[in-house]
Amino acid sequence: MAREFSRTQRVSQQVQKELAVILQREIKDPRIGMVTISDVEVSRDLAYAKVFVTFLTIGDQTPEQGLEALNEAEGYIRSLLGKAMRLRIVPEVTFIYDQSLVEGMRMSNLVSQVIKDDEDRHQDDSVEGDK
Repeated sequence: MAREFSRTQRVSQQVQKELAVILQREIKDPRIGMVTISDVEVSRDLAYAKVFVTFLTIGDQTPEQGLEALNEAEGYIRSLLGKAMRLRIVPEVTFIYDQSLVEGMRMSNLVSQVIKDDEDRHQDDSVEGDK
């Protein structure tokens, strides 16, 4: 039976799993807080990995601070990743803030507002029609 997924897809899934464990258990920087890895894209030669992250910010924390902390710890994270995975070349990790969650919430709020405005208009029309 033919393989359903390419090697790069399998490696990216494994990198995502291993990084999630590393960030949860090994990294103790308070600037990071709660971080979620939403996706990992690995290059075809497995030398580079783009890691898309989202943050649950608490208080005065900002996603920019969390991203800065992750990029500062990139070397240490990469060394832990190399120990966890059996690869000839450990990918060079680049962390990128994933805007999709924030944009999705914004779009959802816009749709909800339009629906509410439309319902209000229909109620106003029915009240004027009753007079």
